[in-house]
Amino acid sequence: MNQFKKSFNKPATTYFEQLEQLKSRGMIITEPEASLRALEQFNYYRLSAYWQPFEMLGITHQFKPNTTFEDVLILYCFDKQLRLLLLDAIERIEISVRSKWAYVLAHSHGVYAHLESGLAKDFWSWHCNLEKLQEALISSKKDAFIKHFKDNYQEPSPPIWVVCEVITLGLLSKYYDNLKPKETRRMIATAYGLDDDCFASWLQHLTVVRNMCAHHARLWNREFVKTPQHSITKPAILSGTFTASRKIYNTLLIVLYLMDVIEPENEWRTALLALLHQHPTLLPRMGFTTDWASHAIWSKPHAEQPI
Repeated sequence: MNQFKKSFNKPATTYFEQLEQLKSRGMIITEPEASLRALEQFNYYRLSAYWQPFEMLGITHQFKPNTTFEDVLILYCFDKQLRLLLLDAIERIEISVRSKWAYVLAHSHGVYAHLESGLAKDFWSWHCNLEKLQEALISSKKDAFIKHFKDNYQEPSPPIWVVCEVITLGLLSKYYDNLKPKETRRMIATAYGLDDDCFASWLQHLTVVRNMCAHHARLWNREFVKTPQHSITKPAILSGTFTASRKIYNTLLIVLYLMDVIEPENEWRTALLALLHQHPTLLPRMGFTTDWASHAIWSKPHAEQPI
């Protein structure tokens, strides 16, 4: 045990006590009943991440003048809307990529390409991925399309275009990253106007973001441990737009670009831009630069190379 660590001895507090504590620290509570309901519904500790930006620097747990509980809820709701938008977009991207992965592998390496260890750069990774895929198939055995195959065919595994319906984005990203034939990797990545190493990195990053969204984690003001790669030359529409920030801005660039590729007339970008323009003061802590809206990717749909 670290001798410098102290014992945790904070008692549990009631919702009313939590609200009184916020008031004692300078937060303005204009609607006590609504604020109590919010504390009950969202959890004091969860909300604390959203009122930290309103705290005064150098003064422990004291809020800046005129900070209201409603300010915190506006930020909380913004983050929720952003999370739902990203979850929606990543779902569409995931379906597109796994469909392209299955199509290219089936036509290039056969209908059971997912079972071919010779296509993997690393055998151990391939073995682990295959085990997880088999677990997914077992978990989905009651789904109509899996049951139909098992009832009518003797092969132990469905073909890859069936398998792709149960593969997760995380497992898909691992399968792609471990794919050895360079030409096959390029065929998939080129459909999205990307080089294969960049595409592999994007899939890994989107897996992390998707899991955060699915588990209701905060995206606003978050710093990612591992950032996605980007090519200097392509896609051209993103040249010069990525920043050194580890925050969600670069993720939004990636998602916006991919959405324009897979659904050129999508309404998603309209919804995203409306949300961003509605809350301009929240953007700097997300990695947005002052001139972000001047970049072409934000002003019009663009597909580097349509699928």
